[in-house]
Amino acid sequence: MNRTFASLSVYNYRVYFMGAMTSNIGTWIGRIAQDWLVLTVLTNHNATALGFVTALQFAPAVLLAPVAGALTDRYSKRKVQFLAQGALALTSALLATLVLTGAVQLWHVFLTATLQGFATALNNPSRQAMVSEMVPSELVSNAVSLNSTSFNAARIVGPGIAGLLVGIIGIGHTILFDTFSFVAVMVSLYVMRPDELMPAPRSRGKGKVREGLAYVRHRPDIMLILVMIFMLGTFGMNFQLTTALMATATFHQNATGFGLLGSVMAIGSLGGALMSARRSRPRLRVLMISLAAFTVASAAAAFAPSYLLFAVLLVPTGFAAITFLNTANSAVQLSVSPVMRGRVMALYMAVFLGGTPIGAPLIGWIGDAFGARWTILIGSVASLVTVVGAMLYVMRSEDLYLRIERTPVPHLEVRPRDMADSTATERVA
Repeated sequence: MNRTFASLSVYNYRVYFMGAMTSNIGTWIGRIAQDWLVLTVLTNHNATALGFVTALQFAPAVLLAPVAGALTDRYSKRKVQFLAQGALALTSALLATLVLTGAVQLWHVFLTATLQGFATALNNPSRQAMVSEMVPSELVSNAVSLNSTSFNAARIVGPGIAGLLVGIIGIGHTILFDTFSFVAVMVSLYVMRPDELMPAPRSRGKGKVREGLAYVRHRPDIMLILVMIFMLGTFGMNFQLTTALMATATFHQNATGFGLLGSVMAIGSLGGALMSARRSRPRLRVLMISLAAFTVASAAAAFAPSYLLFAVLLVPTGFAAITFLNTANSAVQLSVSPVMRGRVMALYMAVFLGGTPIGAPLIGWIGDAFGARWTILIGSVASLVTVVGAMLYVMRSEDLYLRIERTPVPHLEVRPRDMADSTATERVA
């Protein structure tokens, strides 16, 4: 099989991939419908309200991360995911029922978003850590990238379908479609072959939460990645909110125009995921370059004068973001002890999503106070600070220095200080 799709040769991963793909499409359909409900039905394009909905969906991931990670390392990841997916289906069905009966109010959306956040907090670490139980170690990086491929392929299809469905069958029935999509993951988990899974050793006893935190605290390589993804997740990856504001407030688009922005951005994200799937090992250099590229592309999108140019610039923005996230995810998974993987990945997801309860309301307020363009630009500034800070940290910790060579071709060189006069260099750009 082509190296890009090598993990699909494994039965358990193949059936899981198919179920996750279906669920991801449904999730994006439900998310667009929920946002449209808040912006156009329950409020008058109130960005702050939408920011709070987003925050409530992600806050439990922070609060429950240590506990969720410990549960993931102690119990079957397959069973934990099954329960979490069932809970997500029930909360989605509740919101759909409220909309269809005409009883929905803004606080109902706040409530269901919070309940979904608790289910997602339980689901995330088991979903992340289970990858290494379905495929051999040499395919983990590929499987992580294919998971992102599934997610971003769904982003191409989901928002566009959502825009059409909202216009044709209404918001309530569109959310109901999301409800049934969670069943697809439950079916894929049920039809797996348990004897072909490669479960990590179970963690037993007390103090496992503290043990996980101590493990990460003594790993500066993981700590650096966590700082980087926190900054990107908090300030740069709020496109559910920022594209909604740009579509409605700046470019005056309808639901279809809003949905298409998500699909267009996902084209770049899908490309980044497929490129990542071809890399056998994650590299720090790729992390730095992709974050720098995100800074440039998102800043350009923030200043786009037209809807069309804004949509075009979302392609490289998505490409850079997913390249960074896939590389970071693979680097963490491949570098941790199997018995610690659930707790570390729970912390990883908590850090990545944990800034959202802070960032989303803040960015919503910025949108109301200064305009939609600033909601994206603030993420560009934060990413720039992060990549510069990370480069300085690596140079200091590894005792490196940079030099710009202008001949024969302009490029950047990285050398150890004790090799300043050596001709041995690594060309990184």
